[in-house]
Amino acid sequence: MSAPSGRVTVVEVGPRDGLQNEPGVVPVEAKVAFVEALADAGLTVVEATAFVSPKAIPQLADGDEVFRRILKRPGVRYPVLVPNERGMDRAEAAGVREIAVFTAASETFNLRNVNASIEESFARFAPVIARAKKGGMRVRGYVSCAFGCPYEGAVRPEAVAEVSARLAAAGCDEVSLGDTIGVGTAGRTQALFAAVAQMVPVSTLAGHFHDTYGQALANVYAAMELGVATFDCSVAGLGGCPYAKGATGNVASEDVVYLLDGMGIATGVDLTKLRKAGQFISDHLDRPSGSRVARALAARDAANVAPT
Repeated sequence: MSAPSGRVTVVEVGPRDGLQNEPGVVPVEAKVAFVEALADAGLTVVEATAFVSPKAIPQLADGDEVFRRILKRPGVRYPVLVPNERGMDRAEAAGVREIAVFTAASETFNLRNVNASIEESFARFAPVIARAKKGGMRVRGYVSCAFGCPYEGAVRPEAVAEVSARLAAAGCDEVSLGDTIGVGTAGRTQALFAAVAQMVPVSTLAGHFHDTYGQALANVYAAMELGVATFDCSVAGLGGCPYAKGATGNVASEDVVYLLDGMGIATGVDLTKLRKAGQFISDHLDRPSGSRVARALAARDAANVAPT
């Protein structure tokens, strides 16, 4: 088993998907420092923020200022989540060069999440994608509840494949399949990606796994066996889902990088710097890191034990 070209892209979603689910608001200065620390660790894709309604997600109300103040590194992409044309106006004004749009594979979840059916959500972001492509921007598409829904239960792979194909046809350069409530297993992961790959090239697919049942790393490995080479991760395991009780954060970036390092698969990420970035934001949130690798390395360093 090997990922295509022996390299995996780690898409860091902590500054957006992670922080939007934290109860407190992180100051602008800390958010900027956080994003810059992640880029300094070697991550080439850092989802910086979202241009959404401040009433809906007050944790990201300062997205415009955060994005403008980030020192952009050459070779690093800084996508932002854009739900509608109002968000696109803000993105264009801020100089954004990559956006992300989102829908779900579950009608009920989409209604609860954005107060729109799947069809209505496509109608909302179709003009956003068109504007982005006209402006030379890159576009990611998220599919929430690709494995299961907190309201509808299991989701059919065929439904996920159909939504994914529509996103690709609408102009998305990459489609990320999200295990929003973390119910996926290795077998279900392979069945899902195999089904979607019948309609969307596997080279344009990404995995987005939450770790509610402790299966996220196994799901990453399972997806890699099918050739998937892009994974959304969140440093320190930040994240969750306000519409899915009990759902934990995204798979920790440190844990994924440790896995890939051990397999000899290149990511370009410095694990030591990544762990420090995770500790930085964890300290601001006054919570321990959710990364098992980060906690283990911190304990090892505190005990002055030689690396193995």
